[in-house]
Amino acid sequence: MSNKQIITIAGGGSGYTPGIVLTLLNHEDFAVKELRLYDDDPIKNEKMGIIIDHILEKGHYEVEFKRTEDPEEAFTGADFIFSQIRVGKMEMREKDEKIPLKHGIVGQETCGLGGFSYGMRSMKGFLELVGHIQEYAPEAWILNYTNPETIVAEAIRREYPQAKIINACDMTIGIEEIIADSFGFDRSNWLPVYYGLNHFGWYDSIYDVSLGRDLMPEILEKIKTIGVDVSKEEASWAQTYENMQVIIEHFPTHIPNNYLEYYLYPNLVVEQTDPAYTRANQIMEGRLQKIEDTVAQIKNNEATDLEYESSGHGQYIVDIAASILHNKNDRFMLIVPNKGAIPNLRADAVVEVPSYVNARGVEPISLRFDIPDFHKGLMEAQVASEKLLVDAFFENSYQKALEAFTLNQTVPNATVAQKVLDDFIEANGDYWPELS
Repeated sequence: MSNKQIITIAGGGSGYTPGIVLTLLNHEDFAVKELRLYDDDPIKNEKMGIIIDHILEKGHYEVEFKRTEDPEEAFTGADFIFSQIRVGKMEMREKDEKIPLKHGIVGQETCGLGGFSYGMRSMKGFLELVGHIQEYAPEAWILNYTNPETIVAEAIRREYPQAKIINACDMTIGIEEIIADSFGFDRSNWLPVYYGLNHFGWYDSIYDVSLGRDLMPEILEKIKTIGVDVSKEEASWAQTYENMQVIIEHFPTHIPNNYLEYYLYPNLVVEQTDPAYTRANQIMEGRLQKIEDTVAQIKNNEATDLEYESSGHGQYIVDIAASILHNKNDRFMLIVPNKGAIPNLRADAVVEVPSYVNARGVEPISLRFDIPDFHKGLMEAQVASEKLLVDAFFENSYQKALEAFTLNQTVPNATVAQKVLDDFIEANGDYWPELS
């Protein structure tokens, strides 16, 4: 294919970058002319640059490569920008998780009040990033993995409605793959119908085209009675699938997103969480340490086969780019303005639904049915709390932030909400806008 693309990975120092790069380099429908790593942390960017240089050299890939901390150099002329920035890095994620736990409520990266803390930081950093892209590459497609996605998407919708951005999350892919592998199905034959907010949704059906039937009743019964196979999962992820089994036992009509455990059973999750050693600590000792070890091996000429490979995380976002580039109309679960996709949910919600992707961008599918009141009620409350948080960001409003924190469904009362909010204001400092 002669139509080679210039790709910039924003948040290039991320531990996910090697998997994305390997997917880009080996994708049958996507050819790369130039690869750029952009990060505002020169040390992280340099270390990842060493790893990517090694991958390119070892694989004899004919791709131009640069790393930069200059947005003009990073974005000018780019065709696609993959965003996976983490404002505040893992050190702030640790605070997002541990501060709520100190008050006896869920501490998590994208859900609950930890997600709101991260959301305030992400809005500030991501709006700045998109501003640079609009200045230097307004025609580039931004494929966004930056969390929390519905909050970020709402902020961009307000500030840069003209931006060519697609917000994607691969969590549904992970759920579908573990279910298919556990019960002997071929996921490539599935046409799933899913609806919700990001990290907050349900499967309504999973139609298998090869079998000619909806697998949902069978899958629900299998999950409820035997559970999915978690033997290949990390302990923390294995626990979420065990909690999924609990959700289905009590709410047996739909397959839930794993993250609903934080909203339906926050008490259970808090009991299962070590407040002194959270997911952030696991990642610092795992994925981040792996970067350090890999760089040391390369510098010492000890690197043979790197422990990196093309990932589902990378496959998803590159498949979206290929569908745009070749007008393929492939189907993905994407985060979009509702505008009737879920008929009985407020039109201005940012929802996650099946969508087709082509050269013009995203075309969401209308579900053409009303979702159950139980799901709608949960979603309406979550949408309202997220919109209040975005209001707080743009209006510098402490009152709106307090209302957002109080309405979040992981929070038992306004007293706890205010205590956690005040702790987060102090912990985040200049990462947040000043609230008054």
